[in-house]
Amino acid sequence: MARQHARTLWYDRPKYVFMEFCVEDSTDVHVLIEDHRIVFSCKNADGVELYNEIEFYAKVNSKDSQDKRSGRSITCFVRKWKEKVAWPRLTKEDIKPVWLSVDFDNWRDWEGDEEVELAQVEHYAELLKKVSTKRPPPAMDDLDAFQCARVAASRETAAMAFRCQRDSYAREFTTSVVSCRPAELQTEGSNGKKEVLSGFQVVLEDTLLFPEGGGQPDDRGTINDISVLRVTRRGTQADHFTQTALTPGTEVRVRVDWERRFDHMQQHSGQHLITAVADHLFGLKTTSWELGRLRSVIELDSPSVTAEQVAAIEQSVNEKIRDRLPVNVRELSLNDPEVEQVRGRGLPDDHAGPIRVVTIKSVDSNMCCGTHVSNLSDLQVIKILGTEKGKKNKTNLIFLAGNRVLKWMERSYGTEKALTTLLKCGAEDHVEAVKKLQNSTKLLQKNNLNLLRDLAVHIAHSLRSSPDWGGVIALHRKEGDSEFMNIIANETGSEETLLFLTVGDEKGAGLFLLAGPAEAVETLGPRVAEVLEGKGAGKKGRFQGKATKMSRRAEVQTLLQDYISTQSAEE
Repeated sequence: MARQHARTLWYDRPKYVFMEFCVEDSTDVHVLIEDHRIVFSCKNADGVELYNEIEFYAKVNSKDSQDKRSGRSITCFVRKWKEKVAWPRLTKEDIKPVWLSVDFDNWRDWEGDEEVELAQVEHYAELLKKVSTKRPPPAMDDLDAFQCARVAASRETAAMAFRCQRDSYAREFTTSVVSCRPAELQTEGSNGKKEVLSGFQVVLEDTLLFPEGGGQPDDRGTINDISVLRVTRRGTQADHFTQTALTPGTEVRVRVDWERRFDHMQQHSGQHLITAVADHLFGLKTTSWELGRLRSVIELDSPSVTAEQVAAIEQSVNEKIRDRLPVNVRELSLNDPEVEQVRGRGLPDDHAGPIRVVTIKSVDSNMCCGTHVSNLSDLQVIKILGTEKGKKNKTNLIFLAGNRVLKWMERSYGTEKALTTLLKCGAEDHVEAVKKLQNSTKLLQKNNLNLLRDLAVHIAHSLRSSPDWGGVIALHRKEGDSEFMNIIANETGSEETLLFLTVGDEKGAGLFLLAGPAEAVETLGPRVAEVLEGKGAGKKGRFQGKATKMSRRAEVQTLLQDYISTQSAEE
């Protein structure tokens, strides 16, 4: 029997790339992780040999990668060579094998998510035991990444033909339930940790709720007033995750969260317009885009974009909005010659049926599966906030469209009013007023630092001349820093005395320093850190670090006193 590929899910994190080879009751498992590829093989419960070889998108640290096996899959944690660099796809080649899909349940915007990622790596084995068999993830239509992965806009296509696509302005309609099966959904809880929700995947005869695709996030809404928490595409069907079961064959009323839908329509159509204008005016090609929660980003294939170019693009797109240019959607057959004239790089592997083309009159025609406005006037206005450096030789253009511009202006005006009150000057003088405050603050900080240093010297001399000098000397001060403590230690010259210094909140977190005989400090330093529930390091008679429980300083003093007493008794 010829060997086959194992179905593979993957998702991206700041330090790791996660891959899950979905094989139940696997045997003869072999995983080889090298710096540029992974080779996986095993046999499934039927004895079929499975084999996957993946050339990675970028170099990885094979020595710091690992894999874990469970009854239903083999999960690999591959450490990136360059951390905090997003992978737009898993493979080196810009292709999408039919057996490879993004794990939508685990894909998220990972900025600032390193602690969650670390915990996930360390405890993934336990996580696998708690989560029952996952539903098959939605197949990708035209992308290798989800909403916050900056999907390839150049490959947007239409692999669906739902009611939401045929009429993006429809807010509710009636359809019937085709199927309902138990499922689980992994979400982020209020505390930032992953939560697994039990529920159902509901398939409808047709849907008003858009599944994610073409760089556009999925819709939210209700089915018979039951909240839909996620909508994903599975082949030609859409899965609606609910926490209440729906009986197949029953008629249901579907309503869309119109505010979210219309916002996505504005941002998506705005992206099409900006992409077309940037290309027409300056030959700037769009390589990917992201519809974010607060702002949207278009990645341009250029190492730099000038302020003059940005201004020209913004002026042009708003002129076209004022011209009220119509936007229409057509369906073309695969063999239609006009397909060759439409912007796009190709169709997804699971594409079926006609090709959906979105056209802005006299501006752009583009293959796309998303929901769009019917006239550019519905965009209201587009504001380009600026540019930032993107991936290698790329530039990110940041923009807002429609209602997001109004909300941004409202927030900005609120901030302006607050600053006017605080700074007691008009908006035109805010920058100058803040500069003066910064200069004053820097001067005060400098003076405060000098005073703190003088105080440290004075305290050191007082301690040294005190009749209590010797044995264990402890001192705590709320204000101070590491330099403050080190000056005291330097000035006292505590070679024969254990000097225990702390700064910070008396009952909370702070800094500590232990100075004295090198052998004693080397022995006691780690124990002091442990008592204070902190961490630190040291050398040559000094051990210092951070603590979370300053309230346990008395326990440290007892520890040090006991050590001195024991040493004296032995002598």
